[in-house]
Amino acid sequence: MEEHPYTLTTPDGEQIRGEVRMAQPGEGRGPASRSDEGDGPTSRSDEEPAQVRPSRSAVVILHGFKGFRRWGFFPHLARSLADAGHATVTFDFSRNGVGPGGEEFDELDAFAKNTFTRELDEVAQVVDALQTGRLPAPVPDRIALLGHSRGGGTAILAARELNDTIDALVTWAAVASFDRWGDEVKEEWRRTGRIHVANARTGQEMPLDIGLLEDLEQNRSRLDILAAAQQVEAPWSIIHGTRDESVPADEARKLQAASATSTRLELIPDAGHTFGAGHPFEAEPSDLSVAIERTRAHLEKAWSGIH
Repeated sequence: MEEHPYTLTTPDGEQIRGEVRMAQPGEGRGPASRSDEGDGPTSRSDEEPAQVRPSRSAVVILHGFKGFRRWGFFPHLARSLADAGHATVTFDFSRNGVGPGGEEFDELDAFAKNTFTRELDEVAQVVDALQTGRLPAPVPDRIALLGHSRGGGTAILAARELNDTIDALVTWAAVASFDRWGDEVKEEWRRTGRIHVANARTGQEMPLDIGLLEDLEQNRSRLDILAAAQQVEAPWSIIHGTRDESVPADEARKLQAASATSTRLELIPDAGHTFGAGHPFEAEPSDLSVAIERTRAHLEKAWSGIH
């Protein structure tokens, strides 16, 4: 497995840090590229060993709120999809609160200043870098977005804005709305300019500045996930656990109902928000295995024209 780090700089000078993973020749199984489809026999000699060609498909993976690219299942997911023949692109949003070390929430001032539209813009920046050869990966024929939780909502919005670019969409435990605070919390937020949310894993009280709420209120149309779901053109798989303790499965049903495509809803019985995985990651839980296999199957069908 090849793993290549990269860094992109946002227009205001922040850093987007990530990795590209790809199977080495002879590893995994690679999907045919569009340029290979229907071309008949190749010129490879029968005596030559079969090898995985440089990937012509890529999956861009988006972490969620209080998440980061090296949290729990994300590296394992990226390796699993790379083993299926796709280049996988993981990254930390520039203001997700995780610094250059990539493992700890050690930039909480940055976390406080994050916004939804900023993350949406950064998805577009990563996809553009992938398309234009500025990431350490072959320029792909086809691109998928895969987002978890809040990252799933962002992936839906990005798929709408990048309809001509995104060829498949997968959401895991995705939110159907970013507006997740009651009126009393919002009143306190406006009065004080900052609220805090607990990180149960680390024990940290993580700050959110009023700019996040203002961003949501000032950009309601752009950040309307259910409206975006109606306009997503890419084949879409919605994967959700029926016992998700953070994002109820009803949100997955709302996304499917709003979708204008032949979206497939995959409910995993008794699965929770992270499909049984924790941080640090130890072994692949059975619910996570199901989510990964359904993701791989969706990409194969979407990109073979069978959906």
